[in-house]
Order: sequence, then structure tokens, then C-alpha cells
Amino acid sequence: MNYETLANTEAVNKAIDALAKRGIEAVPVSNRTEALEKVKSLIPNGASVMNGSSRTLEEIGFVDYLKSGSHPWKNLHEEILSEKDPTKQAILRKQAVLSDYYLGSVHAVAETGQLVIASNSGSQLPHIVFTSPNLIFVVGTQKIAPSLDAALERVREHALPLEDKRMKDAGMGGSAISKLLIFEREPTFMGRKVHVLFVNEKLGF
Repeated sequence: MNYETLANTEAVNKAIDALAKRGIEAVPVSNRTEALEKVKSLIPNGASVMNGSSRTLEEIGFVDYLKSGSHPWKNLHEEILSEKDPTKQAILRKQAVLSDYYLGSVHAVAETGQLVIASNSGSQLPHIVFTSPNLIFVVGTQKIAPSLDAALERVREHALPLEDKRMKDAGMGGSAISKLLIFEREPTFMGRKVHVLFVNEKLGF
């Protein structure tokens, strides 16, 4: 299976409709520039923002934009990195799970509406499953798979080997799937907002 082919319009629309039924708002955007502008429009002034490690966020320019400081948000990631005292930094990391907005990507989306997210450390999962009231996932449409089984296969057969290589190339010990999240739905009673931006470009793994 070719895991890098962009999904066609029919597949994207099927995923958008299925996600809507699961309490997740998904919209298509044409390219990475439009994706970044959409992200900016979704986050209000003064909001606290945390992001996970994401090749996709790097590729749309969000990471550089956040680092630039030319935005009206509270950048929790920067606050953590700026704190050199290990004890205080650990406290900031714990507090960051309460960010108003969490941004990242996913490793696969099933046309049936499930989001699949793999993690080694699990550090991003508290935000995603409970603590952040607003989630924004930016997703290249090559990550759309026809079924949940196909989505899980994509994670194991494609995303993991690429992430493992990236980590080893960076002089680290590689990667592994230590935690695997299947995001089935967002219950209405939680009052959270979950956005997926489907970008018609190959982004991330």
C-alpha cells in the first residue's frame, strides 16, 4: 500500500462526515499556508497554547511562528524550555497539560471517523484525552485510511519506521509505540472543541 498518496475528495468528505458524527469538526484546507492561517483564526488572543512534537506543525510554519513571539498567545512550551531549574521545569510541564489549546497531528485517520495517535513517552496524551478544552490537529490527507484496521496498519508499517529513523538520525535511540490511542469520539457533555484541518498536501509521517 502507498501510504504517501493524498486522499481523493470522496475519501476526505467521508472522513469529515464521519468525524462530525463523533463530535469532531473537520474542514478541508488547500495548502500549508491556508492551514496556518486557519490555525491562527481558531485561537483567541490571550489563550495558553501547548504543542506536541510534530513534523506537520513544523512544515506549515506553526512552530517557527510560535517561536517568533509575534502572536497574542501564551506559549507554554517556551516557558518550559526557558526555565533552567529542573524542579521548576517539571512543575511547568505538569501545569502545561491544562493549556487552553493543544496543537498536534495524528498518525492516521480512518474514513469511519477514528483518529489514531501513537506515542513513545505519552506526554501529549493527557491534553488529547482530557485536559485541554480545545484541540487542533493538522493532518495531511495522505494519512486518511479506508478503515480503522488500515489506519492502525499505517501507523505500524509506515509512521513508526520513519519516526524511528528520524530519531536515530538525530543521535537518539530510536522510537517505539509505547502507547496507542484510538480517539473514537468527543462526548458532547465534555464541552470541548476538537478541530481537524485536512490539508491537501503531504505533511508529516
